[in-house]
Amino acid sequence: MASADDIENTADFVLPFQVGDSAVRGRIVHLSGSIDEILSRHAFPHSVSTLLGEAVSLVALMGAALKFDGKLIFQAQGDGPTSMIVADYSAGGALRGAAKITGGIGETTGAALIGNGHIVMTIDQGPDMDRYQGVTPLDGDRLEDAAVSYFLQSEQIPTAIRLAVGRLSAPGEPERWRAGGIMAQFVPSEGGSRERGTEILMNEADQDNWDRAEAFVRSTEDDELIDPSITAETLLYRLFHEDGVRIFTRQPLRADCACNAGKVEAVLSRYTAEDLADMVEDGAITVTCEFCHESYRFDATGASLKPAV
Repeated sequence: MASADDIENTADFVLPFQVGDSAVRGRIVHLSGSIDEILSRHAFPHSVSTLLGEAVSLVALMGAALKFDGKLIFQAQGDGPTSMIVADYSAGGALRGAAKITGGIGETTGAALIGNGHIVMTIDQGPDMDRYQGVTPLDGDRLEDAAVSYFLQSEQIPTAIRLAVGRLSAPGEPERWRAGGIMAQFVPSEGGSRERGTEILMNEADQDNWDRAEAFVRSTEDDELIDPSITAETLLYRLFHEDGVRIFTRQPLRADCACNAGKVEAVLSRYTAEDLADMVEDGAITVTCEFCHESYRFDATGASLKPAV
């Protein structure tokens, strides 16, 4: 059982790393307060919360690699009882996530909650830039398997991912959600053999380095990713001490939804007076954010009132 200090003092962050001098690079994510805030705002069944926590961890691992002021959006959609999972990362480390439940969950877990469907990864570089979007089938029993398949099919990047989500408690404290993940990829430096849409070429030494890194990442246990007493540095040493590992600057993460009354009011301004009148209930229009569950109230003309309590 973790101590109260362990849980409270663990920051939310992504830590980039490189295995020795090889082309194997990766990131570790630790989420404590941020994932507890995101998941606690929803009343999802445990299995759905776990899946959403994995999606938020995954988008943090991927989004931290963005080199511009933009957003990475992850969506998994299918015909299962949880028909959609969405999580996004905004430059600076803002995270949020939501899920849509359309059927009975029962004992269903993992990617089976989504069913037959697909993954959509969207990179939004801002209003003056084109969006990049990749779509692949949802393959595998776990979200991490589907993400690995996405990278192989859409980006042709050898990738290994482990994700973990759970609830931990300290003596005398309530349980809190924690999540973590590790991702490693074979990514030649600029000027190397890879360009987007072409397969990476590895020599024998490259292949050996990658095979070892992939095996080590896959061997990572859930508790190594979410136990606050196991630091990211400790885990990296356990996995790669024989090869050597270089770590880089931590990037902080936080739960932060982009919704506000002004944005909602701007959307309502596009509706006709008749449409707005149809939205009025109990004398006001109430709009609730699907990500953070913040509610905003507007009068019959769409003008903002105080947020609903």
